Amino acid sequence: MMIQIKKNKIYLIFVIATILLSSCKTLNSSRMFKTPKAYKYSEFKELDKEYKIKPFDELDVKIYTNKGDQLVDIKGTNAVQNQNPLTFDVEYDGKVKLPTLDRVELANLTVREAEKKLEEKYKKYFIDPFVLITVTNRRVFVFSAGSTKANVIPMKNANFTLIEALAKSGGISDYSKAYKIKLLRGDLDNPQIFMFKLRNIEDMQNTNFLLRSNDVIYVEKRAMYATKALAEVTPYLTLFTSILTVYLLVK
Repeated sequence: MMIQIKKNKIYLIFVIATILLSSCKTLNSSRMFKTPKAYKYSEFKELDKEYKIKPFDELDVKIYTNKGDQLVDIKGTNAVQNQNPLTFDVEYDGKVKLPTLDRVELANLTVREAEKKLEEKYKKYFIDPFVLITVTNRRVFVFSAGSTKANVIPMKNANFTLIEALAKSGGISDYSKAYKIKLLRGDLDNPQIFMFKLRNIEDMQNTNFLLRSNDVIYVEKRAMYATKALAEVTPYLTLFTSILTVYLLVK
């Protein structure tokens, strides 16, 4: 009887060890954007301070007459005080189809440059036109605590920084690594990847890193192997214990 119990203990230890050794992917099943150990991250470079309009942006365009005295209803021809937003898509070729003007190329212009261009064109139709443009679809994606929490953060201002995005997403939790924050930029098939550390006060200088629309921020999650391993092994232990109990009772 004692020999059989010892054999069962050895078998139990073997089962647990096998599960732990073979479940690395299971324990890290929510991990995203893994890079090789020797991966060379992109270097920080100062960006243009002003955002430039791109194809597929959405623009909220407001046109005023008399240097901003009265808002023009660009859905019609009358000058009215109508504050309802009306957005226009920047098409694949960088042009925007606007009332009265038809298609105008605005891609690769800053917002102010685009406003000045439209003001010049609308002078043919309105007295002292004043144009305001807002890019409405600028946003970044923040995955905090690994992939367990995600937020789409609208970029309400032109100089939107990494620290602002992290703050708006709820900050860095106890389950996240403040020293492993990845930022993916550009084509996701071959993106630029930046690595940021925010553990020490001297790391704060990098938090003013200016973000671009569609940047992906990934805050790596702490592994917590013991907790996950226990959660994975518990069902097997319960089943094994039940089978062993029944076996010993029958024996």
